[in-house]
Amino acid sequence: MSFPEIVQIGWPVVAAYVIGATPFGYLAGRLRGLDIREHGSGNIGATNVFRVLGKPLGITVLILDVLKGLIPVLIAKAATDNSLIHIFSAIGAILGHNYTFWLKFRGGKGIATSAGALAPILPIPLVVGMLAWFILHQTLRWVSVASIGAALALPITVAIQSLFFKKPWDWPVLGFAAFLAIMAIWRHRSNIGRLMRGEEPKTPRKSKKV
Repeated sequence: MSFPEIVQIGWPVVAAYVIGATPFGYLAGRLRGLDIREHGSGNIGATNVFRVLGKPLGITVLILDVLKGLIPVLIAKAATDNSLIHIFSAIGAILGHNYTFWLKFRGGKGIATSAGALAPILPIPLVVGMLAWFILHQTLRWVSVASIGAALALPITVAIQSLFFKKPWDWPVLGFAAFLAIMAIWRHRSNIGRLMRGEEPKTPRKSKKV
């Protein structure tokens, strides 16, 4: 492979990592004069921003984290028809969020960024994952359990599409979905530990006004 070909393949992935590495949750905390890593769960993701800094900033960070997964993949799709580059750009954005070089390679858990990166590649599994997240969260009130369940729904949905709708097996796509599921479990390992100890906080239910 020639150097120009390597550059053509590599630049969307590198750009995706750099975009994904922008730590919006950390920056939101700095706007309020605090280090979000020293409060709540210590995570820079939207969930901890919600808990520590409130709803407006939490929603803002959530949207920005989704966009930093979506935009790199859209750029890659505009630059090339190579589906592998689309997948590696998505992975680059997610790894950028999870292991941002701005914060000594310590970042968030990647759920919102993964959702954004998935939208142009696996829209149907993404919708199924979002439904799984909503059902699990409404039932159990643990964001971590809902996030892990949503991630596990991705490879299952891809496999079901191939088995029951007689689609040919797309191994790179299935591998990508499995990677996201494994990454989600790995990034939530501290939450799993708290769940086992009975220490994981639940989302409070809204009290009904009389």
